Amino acid sequence: MNTTHAVITAIGGYVPDTVLDNAALEKMVDTTNEWIVARTGIKERRIASDPLMATSDMTVLAIKDLIEKSGIDPLEVDCLVLATSTPDRLLAPTAVTVCEKAGLQNAFAFDLNAACSGFLYALSTGAALVETGRYKKVLVAGTDKMSSIVNYEDRNTCILFGDGSGVVLLEPNHEGVGIQDNIFRTDGKGVQFLSVPAGGSALGSNEDTVNQKQHFVQQDGRTVFKNAINGMTTACKDVLERNSLTADDIDWVVPHQANLRIIDAVGQNLGVDKDKVKVNIERYGNTTAATLPLCLWDYQADFKPGDKILFTAFGAGFTWGASLAVWGNLRTRQN
Repeated sequence: MNTTHAVITAIGGYVPDTVLDNAALEKMVDTTNEWIVARTGIKERRIASDPLMATSDMTVLAIKDLIEKSGIDPLEVDCLVLATSTPDRLLAPTAVTVCEKAGLQNAFAFDLNAACSGFLYALSTGAALVETGRYKKVLVAGTDKMSSIVNYEDRNTCILFGDGSGVVLLEPNHEGVGIQDNIFRTDGKGVQFLSVPAGGSALGSNEDTVNQKQHFVQQDGRTVFKNAINGMTTACKDVLERNSLTADDIDWVVPHQANLRIIDAVGQNLGVDKDKVKVNIERYGNTTAATLPLCLWDYQADFKPGDKILFTAFGAGFTWGASLAVWGNLRTRQN
């Protein structure tokens, strides 16, 4: 086959050691373990408790995990695409800091912000770079230090989010495996329902924005919930139809880990067996751009060459979409 696809050939991940479980949150805000589990499916989340640990640091640790397992030379990496909503700083891309810390001396790098859809958008972007034939090894990372923008006095948001990083290596393949198709959508009306209002050019930082806690995540949970189910379901159905596939043809669904009820609803709408849907939200919470690669990291042993995998995500903006991939072989250090 002459067509070039970008295939995932290595996976790395990192989550901080500090566990923030529901029992701890019960002491911080007016909530209960039973309420959190029933509404979200989350039992605990990982938090970068060291204030000096930045998004770049977590990404570097995930990349080092990938390199250690795959045996690739960091100098061979052509590009790093970093999906994040929590950059180290507003000016100067976090991805370039990652390259410096991780020894990716020959890679160009940039950040991509599509909130919880970020990794999926970045995966498509990285795949397109590989498909041109110009780039042979592209790293795609999803990392967020959500604890840096969460108000731990707001029980509606602080129960949801955690910190973490996941990364995959994309390489060219001519045998039909790899990223096959993507469908992405946006709706700017969603900004009012999920955002960090202050800190950008629309509303800068001042005493009032700090006092009003406008530098933290704010969301209308009910509106986001409904739109997430509809958006992810529709995108998945569209990508299946465009590729003449049905739910029965899919081996695994890897959805964004925002809320277990959303995940279950999307699976039911698609008619996919529950045991085909990968879920780890109970351990990590919503790590935003990191949820999809962390699912791959956790469950990589389950994926077999030739498996058809459906990815889907929904995030602030609103941004959402779905991607179809055929799994290939992962590198090992022995190779």
